[in-house]
Amino acid sequence: MGSRATEVKQLIRPVVEAMGYELWGLDFHPQGRGALLRVYIESAQGITLEDCERVSHQLSGVLDVSDPIRGPYTLEVSSPGLDRPLFTPEQFRRYLGQRIRVRITGQVQGRRNFTGELLEVSDEAILLREDHTDYTLALDAIERARLVPPP
Repeated sequence: MGSRATEVKQLIRPVVEAMGYELWGLDFHPQGRGALLRVYIESAQGITLEDCERVSHQLSGVLDVSDPIRGPYTLEVSSPGLDRPLFTPEQFRRYLGQRIRVRITGQVQGRRNFTGELLEVSDEAILLREDHTDYTLALDAIERARLVPPP
């Protein structure tokens, strides 16, 4: 996660948690003349459209005052959904034994994309089994990871 995303995460986490939600994670994508800030929230009761609207309204105010993102950007607040992104070792651990899809920044055995069963998680890496082959993927090399919903 880049320094801008880390700064934004530290700024918005207390707001999201004070509203009774878990900050699942965020994606920050600078794009040409603007940027996209996607914030994922979670709750034991699930997330509704109204929850996303409430959090979006609160975060807009905080972000406007603090101004951590220079220039125009779009704020999007969302539930992680069934194909939820995974950001932290704790989140990966919640889904041990599940199928996940991973894209890494470098290459392992000439590949960047993997889909398989999540076998192990440490603070540094995950072990993924795809087609009877195990791959160790460093957490800091994971560009994006998502659950694969059951069919």
